[in-house]
Amino acid sequence: MGVTIKDIAKLANVSHTTVSRALNNSPLIKEKTKRKIIEIANQLNYSPDVHARSLVLQRSYTIGLFLTSLTEGTTSSFLAETIRGVHTVIDENYNLFIRGIQDFEHFSAITRKRFDGIILMSQSDIDNSFIYHVLEQKIPLVVLNRQVDDPSIVNILSNDREGAYEAVRFFIMNGHRKIAIIEGTPKFRSSLERKEGYLNALIDHQLPIFQEYMVKGNYDMVSGYESMKKLLCIENPPTAVFCSNDDMAIGAMKAINEADLTVPTDISIIGFDDIGISEYTTPALTTVKRPIEKISMVGAKKLLHLMDRAEETAEPIFLTTQLVNRQSVAVRKEG
Repeated sequence: MGVTIKDIAKLANVSHTTVSRALNNSPLIKEKTKRKIIEIANQLNYSPDVHARSLVLQRSYTIGLFLTSLTEGTTSSFLAETIRGVHTVIDENYNLFIRGIQDFEHFSAITRKRFDGIILMSQSDIDNSFIYHVLEQKIPLVVLNRQVDDPSIVNILSNDREGAYEAVRFFIMNGHRKIAIIEGTPKFRSSLERKEGYLNALIDHQLPIFQEYMVKGNYDMVSGYESMKKLLCIENPPTAVFCSNDDMAIGAMKAINEADLTVPTDISIIGFDDIGISEYTTPALTTVKRPIEKISMVGAKKLLHLMDRAEETAEPIFLTTQLVNRQSVAVRKEG
C-alpha cells in the first residue's frame, strides 16, 4: 500500500488537513510548515491519488484544447506549435484533451465536471455556438487566434492584417506592381484578415486591384500548387505572390519550378506563419512570423489564472507579427 496523507501527518506531527493544504500550496499554511511537509512527502516518494483529490476538490484535472477542426485548414505545424505552447505551461497533474469542434454533433459532453478549463484555438465564426455553450457551463475559457466580440472573454491573437500588409508592402518596396494573393480557407477569420491586409497595402500605395490576382486556397500545399498554376495561366501573370500561409507558399513554389520558372528571379513569393521547413526550402522562404507557440503559452497561463479564480483582463491581447526576409523575394525594376 502506498504512502498516504495520514502517514505524512503523523511524521510531521500535524493534522492531515494541514498536510493536504500544504501539498496544494494553500496560503493558509506557514512557509516553514509547508517546506517541512513537502520535504517529508518527497522523502517518502508520496504520489497523490488524483482521483481522490478530484472528488474532494471537485476538479477533473483535465484541460480541453479545442480547434475548429483538426484536419480541415489546420496544418500539422500549426497544431504542433499550439500543443507545444500549452504543454510548456500546464502542470503535469493536468490531462490535456485535444479535439476538433467539428467532431461533435452536440456539446452535451462539454461540462464543468469534465473540464476545469478550456483553451479554444478558434479559426472561424462557426465556433461561436461552442463558445457560448462553454460560458453557459461556467467553464473558464480563453479564446486564441480570432478576435471575439464578447468583452468578457479573455482573447489572445496575432495581428494578421498588419502582418499581411507588411508582406505586400515589402513586395512594393522591392519594385513589384503586379502582386497576387493565394487566400486561405474561405470560412476562416485569418483568411479574411490577411486578405484585408493585402488589399489595404495595394490601396495605400495606389496600385490597381485585379480580381484575377485573388485566388482561393485552403491552407494546404495542394491548394497552393493548384492556385499558382491558375495564376500562371492568366494573360498577364503576377511577378509576386503573397500566400496566406507557408504550406501554400511551398505548393506555389513547386508549380513555378514545374513551369520552368524560378523563385525569385521570375516570381517572388512570401508566405505566412514561419513554419520550421520555411527556412530549408530552395530558396529559403521569406515569410511573416506568427507567434502561435507564444500565443498558446500566454493563453495557457491566462487560463490557469482563471481556474484559480484570479481576475484577468478580458481586453484582446495582440502579439505582433514579424517579416522574416530570406531569399524568395527579388528586386524588380518595373515601370
